[in-house]
Amino acid sequence: MTHSRTLYVSDLDGTLLRHDETLSPYTAEVINSLSAKGMLFSFATARSRITSVKVTGAITANIPMVVYNGSFVMEKVSGRHLYSNEFSADDAYGILDLLIEREIYPIVYSHIDGVEKFSYVPHLESRAMKIFGDTRRGDVRERRVDTVERLYDGDIFYFTCIDEEDKLLPVYDMLRKRYYCIAHRDVYSGEQWLEILPRGVSKAAAVAELKRILSCDRLICFGDGVNDIPMFELADECYAVGNAHEDLKRIATGVIGTNEDDGVARWLLENYR
Repeated sequence: MTHSRTLYVSDLDGTLLRHDETLSPYTAEVINSLSAKGMLFSFATARSRITSVKVTGAITANIPMVVYNGSFVMEKVSGRHLYSNEFSADDAYGILDLLIEREIYPIVYSHIDGVEKFSYVPHLESRAMKIFGDTRRGDVRERRVDTVERLYDGDIFYFTCIDEEDKLLPVYDMLRKRYYCIAHRDVYSGEQWLEILPRGVSKAAAVAELKRILSCDRLICFGDGVNDIPMFELADECYAVGNAHEDLKRIATGVIGTNEDDGVARWLLENYR
């Protein structure tokens, strides 16, 4: 009789992490003890590897993670890319041209000489972007530039725009058929965000790749936001935390405890075989 190998994947913000962006000691303890028994547990997040590792430092399991909403599957410790997506130069420049023309000055994520950086123009940033920037001070990827021209440097793979809804939503409507665009209110600040990724990128595509890399044949997912819908549609079982978006709850296998009540960890403790 062959035993199936199950991959467990959780979103981080609003799902595994509490509202203060921390992991509870209880959640870390449960995941560590089950991982020691053989559970294959990973994350699929909009965060970078650097900030993911920072907030999940108490979790000892060392399997690859899905970061930047599915742009990459990366090894947790080395940062080696196992799967990656970047814009073509034409697409990246076209998006930047459009944003700048509309006086939207994004945070541009790129590889410059092979090193991951996020670039922005401090004197042009919106109030909401300034708040985001303040939380990333000292990040080795931070690259403050003097002119918008410098935003075009390197191999671009991700744009984050934080601005007024009436500026961002028209751009979302213009680009969403050609690229993977996520328009949402930030779970912590309540500010309007627009994230733009290459076409074909999604947490679901990256999780499918991770499942293949780890030779798993079943997938169980946990999430809270609409960007988790494709991942839920791919999964054999999918659980929305109690604080999740109603659209996600509607398609979930079940609704579990909230992120503040260690919903994912408690479900794992009861159901992991």
